[in-house]
This record gives sequence, C-alpha cells and structure tokens, in this order.
Amino acid sequence: MSAASVKGWCPGALRPMQSGDGLVVRVRPFGGRLDAAQIAGLAHLAERHGNGLIDVTSRANLQIRGVSESSHRLLLDGLAQLTLLDPDADTESRRNILVTPFWRDGDETQALAAELEEALADSMLELPTKFGFAIDDGKSRVLAGNSADVRIERDAAGGLLVRADGARLGRSVARGEVVTTAVAVARWFAASGVRDGRGRMATHLAAGAELPEVLRGEAEPAPIMAAARPGLYPQGAMVGVAFGQMPHATLNQLSGCGHALRMTPWRMVLSEGKRTMPTASGLITEAYDPALRVIACSGAPRCREAHADTRALAAALAPNIGGAERLHVSGCAKGCAHSGAAAITLIATGAGFDLVRGGSTRDEPILRGLDRDDIVRDPSILMGGH
Repeated sequence: MSAASVKGWCPGALRPMQSGDGLVVRVRPFGGRLDAAQIAGLAHLAERHGNGLIDVTSRANLQIRGVSESSHRLLLDGLAQLTLLDPDADTESRRNILVTPFWRDGDETQALAAELEEALADSMLELPTKFGFAIDDGKSRVLAGNSADVRIERDAAGGLLVRADGARLGRSVARGEVVTTAVAVARWFAASGVRDGRGRMATHLAAGAELPEVLRGEAEPAPIMAAARPGLYPQGAMVGVAFGQMPHATLNQLSGCGHALRMTPWRMVLSEGKRTMPTASGLITEAYDPALRVIACSGAPRCREAHADTRALAAALAPNIGGAERLHVSGCAKGCAHSGAAAITLIATGAGFDLVRGGSTRDEPILRGLDRDDIVRDPSILMGGH
C-alpha cells in the first residue's frame, strides 16, 4: 500500500494525502520563507504536475493539489531541486514550525528557526503529526491564537522565553538555551502526553500534567498584537488569499515581483520588502474585505469527503456576514479548514447544511438540513433571524 493511500494525518510532500482531486502534496517552507526562485518553481510544478491549484494553509504551508501517483515522484524531484524537501517523511513531520512574518533583518528569528529545524531533524522524537512549535519572538506576539504546542517568545523586557502551550508563564532562557529547552519540553511531552499517536500540549496540561521543575518558569510573555490584516508593513505587503486557495498563475505573478514571500497561518502571505500592494487575481488587498471573515475548506468536488461546494456558498454569503462575525463553511463534520469555534458554522451533510452558532463542527447543531438556496436567499437564518 502506498503512503499516499493512507489517510488521517497532516499531509507532507513525502507523505501526501488522497483527496477528491488527486494527491495533496504539502510543502513546508524552511524558516517560513520562500525566495523568488522557489516561488516561481512552485508555480511551475503546480501547473506541470498538479491541477494548478495551490492552497495556503492554517499551518503556514503551501499545498499543491491534483497530483497523480505517476507525477508525484517528478514533483518530488522538482521540490528537491528547489531545496524544499526533507530527507525523509519522519523528519518532515517533525518540522512543524510557525514563524512570525514580522521579523527584521538582523534579529534572531531566522537563526532560531534554522537551529530548531536542525535540532528536530536530529532528535528522532516521535510526536503527534499535529504537534508544532511557534517562533513568536517579536516585541508583541502575533501567533498566540494559532496552533502550537511549544512557543518561543519574549517577555515584556525583551528577554527570550520558552512556554508550553496552555501554561500562562514561560521559562526565561539565554539565547544559547532556547532551542535545547524547546526540544526538552517536546521530549517531555513525547514521554508523557502521547496516547495512540495523538495528543496536544494544552490538553495534557489541562488534564493535570505538570512540567518538570527545570522546564517551568515565571516569565510573563509579551503582549499580543492586534490581528494582522492586508496592508503595508515595515517588512512588506501583506495580502490575503481568498478562501486560502490560488491558481498557479497568481503565485507566478507574485514571483515576478522579485520579492520573497513570508508565510503566515492566517491564509495571508507577506511579500517581503514590497512597498505597493500586489494586484494578482484572487488576492485580498483591502483590510476589511468581507472574504477575510469567511473560512471554507476545499469542498466538493475537490475533496471526496465533502457533501457540497463550500467555497461557492462561502463567496455568496461573505458580504452578508456582520463585521464582527466569522463564518466557517465545512464540507463535512471533520472541520479540516478550521478546528476552532466560529460565530456561525455550516456543516454540509447528505441532507443539507447543519448550523452551529458559537461553536465548531464538533458541537450540536441548532438547525439541521438547511437548503443551500434558502440560506443564500435569506442569510438572516444564520444569525437567528428566523
């Protein structure tokens, strides 16, 4: 049985996942960054070996869609030439690292990322596939709301700390201790918090597990920055990707700017050093575009598990969702695009759409079997207007 036929984990390049439109091949940029040559190369590979569609994921990765079994090896060869491939699938799965996109030349973010990548490759740790790290070492934290189990952050005075997700305080560390401490926290979790290959740090701590004293600390992490939006920043131009998916031509246009891309877990990318907003098709450039409030998975026919075309429905509903609300449209009950709660969650089923308010796909719906056309015709149904 090929690795591609097995399901139930986060896909990678070496271990892709089968979907309704072929194999999904996830590319994990080293240091959360792609240079211009890598961007152009990925656009070419997506066109040549996939169906031309590229996902921007909530784990700050790219996914090439529609890859066939026969073209997978050719795609891997291309990724290797772009230096975007790990030596093996286990190393790849451990390299699950979010990196703040707001680092500046000369700070320590990229060096920390490279050191952590190397340490994880050498560690031989057996961690759940969703277990991850965040390097969020700016004056303000920007990744606090994103999934990670071990966090490298700063305190209010600018000192570095390592914090287990779910713990309020972190351990103050010297620069040379950061990576070894982060790996030690992960090693402790691997020994105590993994059950049947699964587990998350915050859940482990909430159940009563206590970090060893040597890994505990009293350092208060830096404050949280307001949510990033499309616009110009000192580091470059931040743009959203509508529903987290773009055609290869859009990625190719971004490469033509000659700027590197910094990946984010917000379905946005930062065009490094760019001083004007990109205008490629499918990019969100307005800070308060309604599409930013809507999350949708690939949906049918792209995913074989999905019961409906989620993105068409999401696009139709986006302008009608209140400014403070967030809508999640899921093609099935798994909730792959968004595991957390949303003000409004629509779950496609064989009998229509189920509606959850203030919850996730795992919560009990308040309405079942809603008709798609009825929802589009009268979106007040979602907000409790009926």
